[in-house]
Amino acid sequence: MKKSLALIALPLLLASCGEKTGKPQGFIAENIDFARQQMGKQIGIIEASGECLNPVKVNTDSTVYYCKYDDWRSGFFPGAVWYLYDLTKDEKYLPLAKKYTEALHEAQTMTAHHDIGFIVMSSYGNGLRLTGNEAYKDAIVRSAQSLCTRFREVPGVIQSWDVRGWQGTRGWECPVIIDNMMNLELLFKATELSGDSTYHKVAVSHANRTLQEHFRPNGSCYHVIDYSIAGGNVRNRQTAQGYSDESIWSRGQAWAIYGFAMAYRCTGDKRYLEQSLKTFDMMRNYKTMAADCVPYWDMDAPDIPNALRDASSAACIAAALYEICTFNVDNPQQYKDYADTIMESLASPAYRAPLGTNGNFLLMHSVGSIPHNNEIDVPLNYADYYFLEALARKKALEE
Repeated sequence: MKKSLALIALPLLLASCGEKTGKPQGFIAENIDFARQQMGKQIGIIEASGECLNPVKVNTDSTVYYCKYDDWRSGFFPGAVWYLYDLTKDEKYLPLAKKYTEALHEAQTMTAHHDIGFIVMSSYGNGLRLTGNEAYKDAIVRSAQSLCTRFREVPGVIQSWDVRGWQGTRGWECPVIIDNMMNLELLFKATELSGDSTYHKVAVSHANRTLQEHFRPNGSCYHVIDYSIAGGNVRNRQTAQGYSDESIWSRGQAWAIYGFAMAYRCTGDKRYLEQSLKTFDMMRNYKTMAADCVPYWDMDAPDIPNALRDASSAACIAAALYEICTFNVDNPQQYKDYADTIMESLASPAYRAPLGTNGNFLLMHSVGSIPHNNEIDVPLNYADYYFLEALARKKALEE
């Protein structure tokens, strides 16, 4: 690995990432201070490597897994650094966030899966929000063009996965997962930036069909809907990462709550907000919701109360609720209060890692996919990302 002479100055550059501020520590300030220290250790390792590493999770052998640009999670660490800058206003994070973001430039032309929205909006999207960098506008529009290549006209949806590998064994034709709602923000933003309504129309078509097909009467959502490309009809309603086809996979519910709240913000369509709230109400009132408001990985897992929790679902729900309480909703304080409870739980020793442990990720106890025996009770970079986003939104509300 290459090392630069500039690394001689690295301990000075990053020193304050790992030092206590000495200021009074309220909840927000204390968690910002912890993030500075823990992420400072992560940044120090990356910078000392001479490479642009992108941390995702901790492997079973306790090493950190670093991903390439085409991994759906590749935008979350750059996005977390942008949020660290947002929360601290410390200028030293700007060149780091910029470098980690621009290392993903090849993602703009990806057409092999739908997750370009996750990748680009968490990285370039936050960079644009915080700096106004004109080049980032072009990156967003170019990425939206790539995502639109996956739009299937007859069913009116963006196909999530190509049917190869393990997906190909399921007999699917045009699988669409609830996660795909999160990618629509890229399309809404591209129309805002370019004036081209094509992206907005594709996003609305996808959101409307998802609203129609993905949800059960109680507000819970299926993970995977498989459509006929030629006929547009639904072929299957199933799961890929949940306990069963009819169970309530918690992160899927988080994507639905967040995704439809975002779609409401971008369109003003009240049906989207109503669905977001219905899914949230189902989750908070579900018979197996834990007292600390951090969901089990699946709300119908057979081994509850001994089932694993999923901090990533909780963090995503909290981030969504802090936005929802700014909308014209009945009793907005109830959504902030619930989000505050989630955040207090995540910031407690039960979920927040001791300093210098956990691969230098912030949160412990997330679950990727138990059916695939993958990422079981580990730190995940998107859990950290949504925790920091929720912290930033909480801070903005309370200020």
